[in-house]
Amino acid sequence: MERFGARYLEERKLIQRWPQPIPAIVALVLTLAVFYATWWIFQDPRGWLRMYTPYVGYMYTRWWLIMLIWMVYIFNYWPFKRNWLERTHPVVKGVILTAISVAILLVLIKGFFESLLGNYGIAYFNPDNLMKLPKMTEFFALEYASLACLMFAAIASWLSPAWVVACEEVPWQDMNQPGKGISILVMTFFLSTLVFFMTMHSHMGILYYPWQYFTSIAPPYWEKFANTVSGNFHVAWIMCCTVTVWLVETIWERFPFKLIRRDWLRRVTAFFGIIAIAWAMHFFLYFAQELTWGPAIRGTRLINAPDWRWLHVGEMAVFFLVPALFLNFYCGNWPRRFSLPVNVLIRTAITLAAAVLLYIFYYATSHDFLGTQKGFMHEQQFPMIPTIWLINIWLAHHWFMDNWPAWKMEPKTAEEITRDHAAERAQLAEIRWSPALGWGLGVGTVCGVAFYFFVLNILPWAYKSITVIK
Repeated sequence: MERFGARYLEERKLIQRWPQPIPAIVALVLTLAVFYATWWIFQDPRGWLRMYTPYVGYMYTRWWLIMLIWMVYIFNYWPFKRNWLERTHPVVKGVILTAISVAILLVLIKGFFESLLGNYGIAYFNPDNLMKLPKMTEFFALEYASLACLMFAAIASWLSPAWVVACEEVPWQDMNQPGKGISILVMTFFLSTLVFFMTMHSHMGILYYPWQYFTSIAPPYWEKFANTVSGNFHVAWIMCCTVTVWLVETIWERFPFKLIRRDWLRRVTAFFGIIAIAWAMHFFLYFAQELTWGPAIRGTRLINAPDWRWLHVGEMAVFFLVPALFLNFYCGNWPRRFSLPVNVLIRTAITLAAAVLLYIFYYATSHDFLGTQKGFMHEQQFPMIPTIWLINIWLAHHWFMDNWPAWKMEPKTAEEITRDHAAERAQLAEIRWSPALGWGLGVGTVCGVAFYFFVLNILPWAYKSITVIK
């Protein structure tokens, strides 16, 4: 039975052409060159197509991410056969699969959201229909329609991989493609629709005057709790969910959830555990802004406003994802020499440190290189767009092109696959209750609490001492 690309990523062997760090440097230089060239062509306000308006560019960026996830994680490269994936040159494979992802992207946005939903369901998905409203300008009609579409994408970019990573494709894991892919797609799209209407629809309803009381909850139910009527409150925790899913899948290797032996308990715990971790990140990053810039004041704008700070939570979260994916894709998920918990701890520490440095570097230089506006809080400063654009390029390079040219791909033999599975089982078997594990958990808890209070004390000092933007 043809498996198409099921487990292709796990069963391929990427062989470095040179010793590290040369392959990682080559991959970084190559992908950054592609990033900057494509950014200039499609996104940069000084470039050709100038899609960074910012919402139009963000809409296409976010939906392209989902197309890549659908093609690889949900449909397992269907309809391309495993033999084609293994034998086709990486450049040819990358061009064909990327072109297909863009074609599906255009059909979905222009056909499904704009033409179908925008004409026969909900007007705010179609900018032409929004133009019929009194005093609505063409620019804001396009921005509002793009905002609605990308808000749906934000939810789908969390739930689509979560069903694979946390729920392990259940109950369709044994189905053949495309039946399995269609089933998972329909389920996650249905869940995304429910979450959209409960979190984002009311945000769209209050963008127009008078508020749309009879088609949305106005003011939204989260107003008093989040201190804002803006849907940015939900954008923040949903973005944290997206980041957490990929942290669990990459540098955490699905730890600690895969330690749970009972299948249904592992899947339920992983799905809601990811949400719990994301909410902890969500509130901490908001609290960190209050420590840095002072309490938020409702009624103000930009850096002091609660709605911007909730949005900035999502922006900060995505900075963690960039180094995590680079560590996984191009550094072999280094380190691997220690026990799984220690490896995960070291990778997480590296990711945190790299995210802070990337955050500082981005805000200090992005206005010079990317055409964004200088500052933290300008309406034309959306770090989620260039960071996810870079991530999309990495995904295409890693998933479609097998990290070419610094790596070459060879299929693993049956013996190698069996040996890998045995090694993973042995690694998990080592993590069992013992006095040493108890001491480790205790010390880890104490260190975690100490680190939390250390961060609380260092943030105000860091804000006063480090000048990011002159």
